[in-house]
Amino acid sequence: MPKMKTKSGAKKRFKLTASGKVKVAQAGKRHMMIKRTNKFIRQARGTMVMAECDARVVRKQFLPNG
Repeated sequence: MPKMKTKSGAKKRFKLTASGKVKVAQAGKRHMMIKRTNKFIRQARGTMVMAECDARVVRKQFLPNG
């Protein structure tokens, strides 16, 4: 059987924490920032933990080797 490969796009977008949660960059910060409120920009800094229902798909389909 061939080895399961990690999706190379997922390697760049997601990181797994030690407890198995998926960290991801906050969405909505790439363009059209002039419309965004200062509150949104401030709160969207850094990374966030992905919702568990979505994280399950990422771990199983895209990052099988962790």
